[in-house]
Amino acid sequence: MRPAHAVIDLAALRHNLARARAAAPGARAIAIVKADGYGHGAARLLPALADADMLGVACIEEALALRAAGATQPVLLLEGVFSADELPVCAEQDFEIAIHDPLHVEWLERARLATPLRVWLKLDSGMHRLGVRPQQVAPLLARLRVCANVAPPIGVMSHLACADEPARAETAAQLETFAAATAGLPVRRALSNSAGVLAWPAAHHDWIRPGIMLYGATPMLGRTGPEDGLKPVMTLSSALISVKRLQAGEPVGYSGAWRCPRDTTIGVVAMGYADGYPRHAPSGTPVLVNGRRTQVVGRVSMDMLCVDLGEQPGARIGDPVTLWGEGLPAELVAEAAGTIAYELFCNLAARVHVRVIDG
Repeated sequence: MRPAHAVIDLAALRHNLARARAAAPGARAIAIVKADGYGHGAARLLPALADADMLGVACIEEALALRAAGATQPVLLLEGVFSADELPVCAEQDFEIAIHDPLHVEWLERARLATPLRVWLKLDSGMHRLGVRPQQVAPLLARLRVCANVAPPIGVMSHLACADEPARAETAAQLETFAAATAGLPVRRALSNSAGVLAWPAAHHDWIRPGIMLYGATPMLGRTGPEDGLKPVMTLSSALISVKRLQAGEPVGYSGAWRCPRDTTIGVVAMGYADGYPRHAPSGTPVLVNGRRTQVVGRVSMDMLCVDLGEQPGARIGDPVTLWGEGLPAELVAEAAGTIAYELFCNLAARVHVRVIDG
């Protein structure tokens, strides 16, 4: 069996959810499991998320998959519904929906539902992606309150654009906009993503929405998950399948993009971009061989990548390789590859064997 595999640690996930709760002790938690649990497999994560007050997904397809997998909590559709005919299904399945356009209020007013829905009006507090303008909040809430298809209490939510950079002024401005738009209103409030949870106590309000931090990576720029008290949930590993001695000047990999600066030992790892490892990861991207730090050399190919074993002349075929996870924060790999940990996790390929552990 090809040695490329990922270990998913449910105990680490429980720890990270508890870390989010501890950071915002007065708030309830919506565990964000969109994009198949950020590539971790949302269904396999459910046993570790029993303590979450709600689950958050992008769309109705993801919500239905959670129900089919046995999820019993309310599920929030963060992008709402994409057509009015999804509303009856949401009502039947106890899905809560985000409303980010006046058209969605019209859909609710015209719908025939067996039971009313709980809704969250999304406010554009400054990110200028989804959401209604602050001046639209009060009149839209007034319509929602008298709509027979809406169950109280109504929520108001927004999203922080720059919370991962605490020195920037935009987040304080968004907090002010959100506070002004919801002042005195009898609504549930939700503003904090993972960065809001970790760095902006004033953004915690009634509900928090931890996402990337659940999976052990921090959203905070220039930091790693362990530095913020988080544990990696996914460890991506493989093994050496070839070890060879090369002379100074010999090329490695496609196009000979990297040449040995000295006589050295090169290892070939069963891991490539078809497994979800970033093809654009350059020479120098960190990797662990036998638990010791070394680096990728040459171009990543579909099924293999090469590593420098110059400091490990005793390495052998079959020795373990960690691409990210336990001992090697995904943020370090992502930084070297010019991306973010979110993308690394989400790109995990179906052909990688997955093993679930619980501590």
